[in-house]
Amino acid sequence: MHHRSRSYKLFSLCNNIFLLVLGILCILPLIHILAVSFSASAPANANLVRFFPIDFTFAAWEQTLGNENFLRALWNGVFRTVLGTLISLTVVTLAAYALSKEDHEFRGRKWYVYTLIFIMLFNGGLIPTYILIQNLGMINTIWALVLPGAVNVFNMILLLNFFRTGVPKSLEEAALIDGAGHFKILFRIYLPISLPALATVGLFTMVGQWNSWFDGLIYLTDSSKYPLSTFLQTIIVQNDYSQMNVNPDEVRALSERTVRSAQIFIGALPIILVYPFLQKYFVKGIVLGSVKE
Repeated sequence: MHHRSRSYKLFSLCNNIFLLVLGILCILPLIHILAVSFSASAPANANLVRFFPIDFTFAAWEQTLGNENFLRALWNGVFRTVLGTLISLTVVTLAAYALSKEDHEFRGRKWYVYTLIFIMLFNGGLIPTYILIQNLGMINTIWALVLPGAVNVFNMILLLNFFRTGVPKSLEEAALIDGAGHFKILFRIYLPISLPALATVGLFTMVGQWNSWFDGLIYLTDSSKYPLSTFLQTIIVQNDYSQMNVNPDEVRALSERTVRSAQIFIGALPIILVYPFLQKYFVKGIVLGSVKE
């Protein structure tokens, strides 16, 4: 009955308006960047472009997509994101499954959980981590980007909580009686039921890997191995056009703003394309397991 009350309808209306305004505020910068990337250099440099291109042109996109270094960085970014997401999902899923067991099934379970939480809150810092990566011989390799963050404790706790509350124990007990082992139970029972939670954790990991640029800057000495986020950081923030392998005067003649806008939009495009396919699992996955009985 409370759904029909006046106060609930007013709250629902205000909530919808707030979310609508918030959504528009999130989309407007993307529309502005896209409009600038399709505008001519003169109006872009004069800051005249708002949400529609002025003197429409593909010149900035042709310059960006025709640059070999940019395409290599785009491929490096995609490869790093796919590899890092697969490794992290595998490790986090296996750890969450083991730690979701009861104390009599996995002795020392609480100790491992508390240790992981402590590591999540307190870590060695940048210099000890760099020395460790260097001693392991991972400097200037893809492993320096994907392995240090493979065990994401926050994602593991989300998945652990879902395993403990979202998967019926009776299914696991029936499988154990039928002679199934833990790997069979994990792949045949837990993972199919946990698809929303896995999609949510996978999206978190994917976005984190795609946007991460600092580790590429400190662990990679060869700029040809930079992922796209690190490549864009050197171009846009450090204003270092040597990475583009083009004449800086030529880029400036084209307009730095339009080229940068095209690069930023292309850099955000993969996540924009992937998100709608995972969105249907996202809302369900993030709240499942949150209700305690």
